[in-house]
Amino acid sequence: MRSLIEGIEVFQHKVFPEYKELFADLAAGQSPEVLLITCSDSRIDPSLVTQTKPGELFVIRNAGNIIPAYGQGGGEEATVEYAIRVLGIRNAVVCGHTDCGAMKGVLHPEDLSSLPSVQAWLEPARRVLCNLTPDADEEAGLQSLIERNVLLQLENLKTHPAIAEALARDELHLSGAVYTIKSGEFRLLT
Repeated sequence: MRSLIEGIEVFQHKVFPEYKELFADLAAGQSPEVLLITCSDSRIDPSLVTQTKPGELFVIRNAGNIIPAYGQGGGEEATVEYAIRVLGIRNAVVCGHTDCGAMKGVLHPEDLSSLPSVQAWLEPARRVLCNLTPDADEEAGLQSLIERNVLLQLENLKTHPAIAEALARDELHLSGAVYTIKSGEFRLLT
């Protein structure tokens, strides 16, 4: 907690003054260019890995970068709708990452026996993805699952009316990517 407080103090006294004009503009409203859906894994820092400034990304983060299909409710559904219909975002990216704990949980649901909320969150993805993942060694199977999960979440996004309408009007581009933590590389899947 001490490092968090120290970081806030550094931000307030050193970083914020450098970006004072940017934050003054942002105080009047936001107009991000990209909806980024990624994992809540602490090793993923969206602004750092994309080198974006405050106001450039609209971010959804959760375990496994999952977007439930439309009608299943939740903050993801509301955030997607707001991003497209209110902010007019024209690019949405689902970004998975290597060594994803959520995808390990999909592969090994027995390891989640003491985590009923995590089990419930991952179950819809597990039902689909485990049928698609070919038998392979553990590492290759996990990598395949991570990639297939990104593609599944893109399909789930398309079930949201705001996304479907924007795609039909050719006002939105969807992309999928996987970030490799160890090397910093991104690989586009779509």
